[in-house]
Amino acid sequence: MGVFCLQKIFLITSKSRSEKYREGYRSGHGDALAVIRPKTLIELWKVLQIVHQAGLIVIMQAANTGLTGGSVPNDNSYDRDVVVINTLRMKGIQLIDDNKQVIVFPGTTLHGLETKLDKVDRNPHSVIGSSTIGASVVGGVNNNSGGALVQRGPAYTELALYAQVDKNNQLHLVNHLGVDLGTTPEEILTNLENHNYSSQDVHYSEERVGHNRNYESRVRNVDASTPTRYNADPRELYEVSGSAGKLVTFAVRLDTYPKPKEEKVFYIGTNDPDVLEKLRRHILTKFKYLPVSGEYMHREAYDLAKKYGKDSLMVIDDIGTKPLPFLFNARAASERILRHIPTFKPYFVDRMLQNMSKIFPDQLPKRMEEFRDKYQHYLQLKVDNQGIKEAQDYLQEFFKDNEGGYFECTPKEAKVAATHRYVTAAVPIRYAETHQKDDIQILPLDIALPRNEEDWFEILPKEIDDKIKYKLYYGHFLDHVMHQDYILKKGVDPHELKQEMLKILDKRGARYPAEHNVGHLYHAPESLVKHYKECDPTNMFNPGIGLTSTKRDWK
Repeated sequence: MGVFCLQKIFLITSKSRSEKYREGYRSGHGDALAVIRPKTLIELWKVLQIVHQAGLIVIMQAANTGLTGGSVPNDNSYDRDVVVINTLRMKGIQLIDDNKQVIVFPGTTLHGLETKLDKVDRNPHSVIGSSTIGASVVGGVNNNSGGALVQRGPAYTELALYAQVDKNNQLHLVNHLGVDLGTTPEEILTNLENHNYSSQDVHYSEERVGHNRNYESRVRNVDASTPTRYNADPRELYEVSGSAGKLVTFAVRLDTYPKPKEEKVFYIGTNDPDVLEKLRRHILTKFKYLPVSGEYMHREAYDLAKKYGKDSLMVIDDIGTKPLPFLFNARAASERILRHIPTFKPYFVDRMLQNMSKIFPDQLPKRMEEFRDKYQHYLQLKVDNQGIKEAQDYLQEFFKDNEGGYFECTPKEAKVAATHRYVTAAVPIRYAETHQKDDIQILPLDIALPRNEEDWFEILPKEIDDKIKYKLYYGHFLDHVMHQDYILKKGVDPHELKQEMLKILDKRGARYPAEHNVGHLYHAPESLVKHYKECDPTNMFNPGIGLTSTKRDWK
């Protein structure tokens, strides 16, 4: 590594200092020869040249917020040494085409992009969920993440600048960004980083687009026997999109979207899941204007999030999302330090936060709490602009003849409801951390149901249901992408139960994972394996992803 001089702080070989880069957000942990944190695109290119020449494995990593461990080393079966390249120092946002598109560097976070676009009255492709914990834009594209916004679908682009090692083991820089930047890698990267190009150098074509194709027609087709979206969908696999780090992404070009002039959230409650399905089918097939989103929660998830997500909700509600990445990192750093001190049991910080939250009053609005007592199923339907009047008229008529009710949220209620739904994702982990004596195991699944599935709410066989202590059902209801997290009873093997659950999902025609990607927890389907091998013929980048081969040349 001495051929290329890096400041010591950005070339990390110490195991203790590199641990945060070798340990996944929820799962995954492995060894690495070094962690490298380049500052510029040219630095990244030079690092790639050196590690490629040395025959090393490269694992690309940004914020490391994935839930399936796909951006960290995972096992000891590698046949070469591993280097982790963390991209978070390479931030860059360049607005083009009168702010209708943006070029983003690999270290840019969703939150950073959202903040930048807010100044020009535009929105990015995703404005919910992982944006609050510092997830990167490029990471979202690489993993087909997001999709909560019904009008847009998952993160996707066909316009990118990336490095690839071909089948002859030659390293190339490929410019499919649609911008004339020069011919040599050094020239291309320097011109891009310095924004040394004019509007005449930027090209537009329907052959390569910076958005998800035909998503509205796809989500509206409620009679199709396939899901609206899922990670391994061949329609979403294009070069860096869905590549899961099998290409090294230097920049992506994405569409931006106008901010709505007005938004309204309708909080809907019912005891009959068929009512929500009837509502869903009408909205998607009859509404002229698609809603912004439709977020679902079940009562059990609501109750557990109220108790075990209370401190997170308070932080987000009181100080906003901007400090969250720092707070998450500080908590993780504290855990790494305290785990080496015998006095402290694991997860001391989370257990302390959980106990502190008990002294504060309930944070949920009164009308949400009243709906909790009356109904078991809740849907937050967000609409904008002309769609508001359409939704108001329809809901008023719909609940004259159907069980349930709704209310129009105030801005405060809408914010708290959305945050309450968001913090649910961390509840199973918090529960397990605060019940260590019980040796609690959790089983998280995110699934994509067929669009024509009317019996969407899961009813498990008794022999499986008896193994589960709590079931947390929540998700993106309008496109039938559901998160189903299970807190298991003591002594239940989560791996065995998972196989039983997946058999049931297979019979239902579901696809999984829907949006968290395969990481090191799921077998990659044939479509993903094909894409990975096309992107990375020598298996140099992130080998083993999707439980595939970790060996050179996929042996």
